[in-house]
Amino acid sequence: MKQRHTGRRTFLKTLGIAGAAAFAGLPALALRDSGLQKITLLHTNDTHSRIDPYPSNDPVYPGMGGYARRAALIRNYREQDSDLLVVDAGDIFQGTPYFNIYGGEPELRLMSKMGYDAAAFGNHEFDNGLDGFLEVLPLASFPFLVANYDFSQTLLAGKTREYTVVEKAGVRIGLYGLGIEFEGLVARNLYGDTNYLDPIEKARETEQILKLRHHCKLVVCLSHLGFDYQGKKVSDTTIGQNTRHTDIIIGGHTHDLLNPPARVRNLQQQPVVIGQAGSGGTYMGKMEIYFSQGSDEVFIEANTINL
Repeated sequence: MKQRHTGRRTFLKTLGIAGAAAFAGLPALALRDSGLQKITLLHTNDTHSRIDPYPSNDPVYPGMGGYARRAALIRNYREQDSDLLVVDAGDIFQGTPYFNIYGGEPELRLMSKMGYDAAAFGNHEFDNGLDGFLEVLPLASFPFLVANYDFSQTLLAGKTREYTVVEKAGVRIGLYGLGIEFEGLVARNLYGDTNYLDPIEKARETEQILKLRHHCKLVVCLSHLGFDYQGKKVSDTTIGQNTRHTDIIIGGHTHDLLNPPARVRNLQQQPVVIGQAGSGGTYMGKMEIYFSQGSDEVFIEANTINL
């Protein structure tokens, strides 16, 4: 079934609901009675081991960010919605002495306590080599997703996933990951025999598995490719325009603050929503995704939250 995104006015009219308050703030029971299912997605990217907030005298982000604030925000949303979906688009590591000293251990422990569902594999996840990543990986209660890195000839074989399927509010959601090309970013000795695969081909292959084999109603790409580039370099925009079943791309790498998120048309001329929340954990992205029960209607409202 082709999934159709639509605008607020059309969506409400289709469901026979009137008024702006018809969406926001409705309790779960009222949503069900109105024929709606709602999923809240929170997303981060490029937090770069910024466990503490920025100092109060920072010229750009004074006093912003920090894992404690992020944890409190996630906890508050989860108290309202037990089916909260929380994801990260990579570069969890590198940027403060926490990583230099502890190698990623506090980042993964804390994200696990926050209840992350999945993360993309960023280029800085290679910074301590494959063996360094493998050493701290057991501390993550969530999977690292990357469909276009072939780790089969390395010690990470079988340790990451191309995709995962979760169920939230009775909706099957497929999540898959895409990683940036190594050249110019990652030294050969750090990635070893990892084979980089074409991200467009892998995106098409993986989204089809999620949509047709696993019958996911929503397909989300966690991408560390970067939002957009001049020239032919593959980006989130490229993936959105060259796929058929991907509904949302949660991006990273280029540190863009997309507020509101960008929208592009896919190969079926349906909109794909692209979100990215800056860097350093100073913002968190939020998407509220509404489904019409018994139909293919979906509506997405999104913004970023200042931490």
